[in-house]
Amino acid sequence: MTSDPPPTDVQVETYRRGDARTRVTRVSTGADTGRAFVLVAGIGVASTYFEFLAPLLASEGDVYALDLPGFAGVPASGEQPTAAFFADQVEGVLDHYGLRDPVLIGHSMGTQVVTEVLTRRDLSHAVLVSPVVDEGEARMGVQAVRFAQSTARESQHIALLAVSAYLLCGFLYFFETLPHMLRYRISDRIVQARARLLLIRGEFDRPSPRRLHSRLVSRARSARRWEIEGAAHCVVNSHAVGIARLTMAHVRDELGPKGRMPAAEAAVPPARHADVRMVLGAMASRLAEWISAVRKDETGVGRAKAQHARVLWEAYRPGR
Repeated sequence: MTSDPPPTDVQVETYRRGDARTRVTRVSTGADTGRAFVLVAGIGVASTYFEFLAPLLASEGDVYALDLPGFAGVPASGEQPTAAFFADQVEGVLDHYGLRDPVLIGHSMGTQVVTEVLTRRDLSHAVLVSPVVDEGEARMGVQAVRFAQSTARESQHIALLAVSAYLLCGFLYFFETLPHMLRYRISDRIVQARARLLLIRGEFDRPSPRRLHSRLVSRARSARRWEIEGAAHCVVNSHAVGIARLTMAHVRDELGPKGRMPAAEAAVPPARHADVRMVLGAMASRLAEWISAVRKDETGVGRAKAQHARVLWEAYRPGR
């Protein structure tokens, strides 16, 4: 995997299945590998969490980052927000785009959605980043404490991403979805997944403890488990370089069954060309995306996402 991904083309489309809508952000570099990646975020948050991971993976194949119904300003459908319902939407996206054997990557509650898809489809590889919920702690109060403990290890950047996404989701829909997340028994459902799995957690990922990963690996048909040092629950953003490297090694079957990756090899490095103009440009594009999502302006969302991708590429490219 190249450490200097080429410029990305970003297209935002809406997939409709009955009354439900899913926003699909397609990220491409023109790499014709025949491999595609489908990214599913966690409860209340948005595909913006994959701002670093998506362009890294796009150098290996087209990326489809999803905003499921009720999240990121996408209207809720009125149906019960269960893992099975969200899996229906993911399956619809796979069929709509003709994705025969994509690599599914779920983060947090997104791992439940991905697991549910894997019980229905015979895919070759999938990645579960920070899977939840540990059945022994499937209570709202306990999970609130675990997320708070993990959040204390996160950066201000991730905190702002999360808060803006929760505001778009709305607290009513968040708390409507939460009981379904707590009731989902991923340890039971993973038994039916036929794909080769890679489980990843951050060293300080309290909502996704090691004991849960041990249980999942023991019950899965084929699974590897890796940990990234220094990371917490939002490892998919803060340590996207490591997630991308582990994912590609997993897909190529070049990864050992268990291991730890140093933070220095996994963390997103400082931008090569960070200046005030770059920072203001990144903030402006994210704000424009948020406002467009509030207004239900999908064209504006797409324009802002494309602008943000250009800002990041300019910030991280090797030279001027």
